[in-house]
Amino acid sequence: MRYYKYSEHLKNKYGVKTYKIPVNIKVSCPNRDGNLGRGGCYFCGESGAVFESNDYEQDVITQIESLKENISNKYNAEKFIAYFQNFSNTYLPLDILKQHLQKAASVKDVVEVCFSTRPDCINEYYIEELTNLIERKNLDINLTLELGLQTVNYHTLNKVNRGHSLAEFIDAVLTAHKFEIDTGVHLILNLPGDEKQDVIENAKVLSALKVDNVKLHALYIRENTQFAEMYQKGQIKICSKEDYIKRVLTFLKYLSPEIAVQRLLGRAPEDKTLFVNWGKHWAQIHQMILNRMNRIDFQQGSGYNYLDGKALKKFL
Repeated sequence: MRYYKYSEHLKNKYGVKTYKIPVNIKVSCPNRDGNLGRGGCYFCGESGAVFESNDYEQDVITQIESLKENISNKYNAEKFIAYFQNFSNTYLPLDILKQHLQKAASVKDVVEVCFSTRPDCINEYYIEELTNLIERKNLDINLTLELGLQTVNYHTLNKVNRGHSLAEFIDAVLTAHKFEIDTGVHLILNLPGDEKQDVIENAKVLSALKVDNVKLHALYIRENTQFAEMYQKGQIKICSKEDYIKRVLTFLKYLSPEIAVQRLLGRAPEDKTLFVNWGKHWAQIHQMILNRMNRIDFQQGSGYNYLDGKALKKFL
């Protein structure tokens, strides 16, 4: 393999083909409701950043059961991850979050519950209570997290109104590590203002923190967002498709080979989207990236030589 695929990671972890089932719940974001900020991130639309979504009015169990059979037949999956995916899924009163966890864990063949959330929506008390619940109720599941970071460049985070800096992300990862919670990270590799060095630093920080997996996205522009207004006025520029492909390979070069990669770019609906993936189907660009890897004999982690006292290696 040219890079460590998340699907392979899950098969190694659970022994069989394991697939995520998206779950949506009624939840907001502290960067929208005035708790920590207003307006949300410049790239996030009113429906959040999700592509395929279920009706959050449906019960968690109903959502999972309604998709299980189809996913099992389509992808030959035997085990499943209940993936709470949209907005900030831990931004809830703890008792409600516990209820969602227990419901998801009660569905047959669900081996993992994953909460996608913001770094500033993680704290030690919440994680401790959730892990204690799993142990106390003897729930046969793993708890995992996906943290929306987008970039380690804290100047860019501020410019896109992210509402947190790099420090909150580091704190969240360290908290997860304390409880041995596997942690994934979302990154947008081509946010306006980020350059090649930022791409490299993304990989280095994630590798140094020993996160478990990463999900890469190319920036897309949704209607009724701050980025949409800036895009239409010519105030932001999106990198070329060729540049994005180079960024993906650069990132993977410096990424620890032990970190699994969920995806190389994201998807977005054409409806109400001003720009997505340079007018190409995501699978086409994904194949272009793989073709480039094969042509240059690329391998994830080939530049992973910068940790563990790099300056002392000459003496060893």
